[in-house]
Amino acid sequence: MLPAFGLYTHIRANRTRSVAMLAALCLLVYALIFAAALVVEAMSHNWGLPALLAAAGQDLVAALPWATLGVGVWTVIAYRFNQAIIGLAAPARAVTRADRPDLYNMLENLCVSRGMAMPRLEILDEAAPNAFASGVNDKQYCITLTTGLLDLLDDKEIEAVIAHELTHIRNGDVRMMIFAMIIAGVVAFFAEMIFRMWANGLFGRSSKSSSDSDSDSSSGKGSGGAFAAIAIAMLIVAAAWAASLGIRLALSRSREYLADAGSVELTKNPDAMISALRKIEGRGEIESVPSAIMEMCLDNPRSGFADLFSTHPSVEARIAALVAYAGGRDLPPPPPPSENIPPRPEADAGPWGPAA
Repeated sequence: MLPAFGLYTHIRANRTRSVAMLAALCLLVYALIFAAALVVEAMSHNWGLPALLAAAGQDLVAALPWATLGVGVWTVIAYRFNQAIIGLAAPARAVTRADRPDLYNMLENLCVSRGMAMPRLEILDEAAPNAFASGVNDKQYCITLTTGLLDLLDDKEIEAVIAHELTHIRNGDVRMMIFAMIIAGVVAFFAEMIFRMWANGLFGRSSKSSSDSDSDSSSGKGSGGAFAAIAIAMLIVAAAWAASLGIRLALSRSREYLADAGSVELTKNPDAMISALRKIEGRGEIESVPSAIMEMCLDNPRSGFADLFSTHPSVEARIAALVAYAGGRDLPPPPPPSENIPPRPEADAGPWGPAA
């Protein structure tokens, strides 16, 4: 792929990569079906590995239309009702112009400057400072801000955060992330189902006929083929789960840089975006919401081993990009809340010295 220069070129290149990764996620579902068929055949017949692989391939071909239909129906349902599901997981209240004219006007002015339809604005009653965008079309798009974020940031920083989330909508990031989570959820569901069924012995050998056992044991192909087939199936399941997770993380990480850049483009104020990131750094954990929503947030402190499974680039990396490419200034992090309390003035000294 040719190197990308400029924000819009990066957006187009990132969309192309995103579509390719989402197509790969769909293929992972078929890989899991093949793995399940391979386990069923291995537990049902005492055949050699080539015969088991061939039988599993035939099962996949037979199941392909039904699997495609099932995934399609689930995708349509999740695509249609994703906003309602998010609303149940993170219940927020809608904001009108009468409620918060300052926030409403900020969002309206940013949308007018880019000729965008105005998304719904909501406030989530959470102390953690964070924000996220959701929805898949103009009727569903929504920007949610936490009360903790509104209490912590000043007006310019709040505007930068709103512009960041608006850029996610403008670039199609929200739609892509929701679709990726839908498909990845299907992959995770199939993978867990296969592991549980195998661990609980539900892939029985009851259908194995005595003739199969006699003929295959005499040829010496049975047990070794079944063991190898099950091992291959488990490797496919593990690889599919890891690949789906990696694709989700790649989608989320790459888009945060573009959303930061889009915020600067809309507000012309890189310092406000940097200051907002510094203030929320390490404080944005919303414990009451699932990890799927945290992946859409402005900052996601949830991370895994050695940061390999972190869904967002580090705040340091994002600020470094804003300083290097947007001309922003990196100010020192704000002190802890205890250091912001001014010292108490001493009382006038009496005959026994300063008051305690």
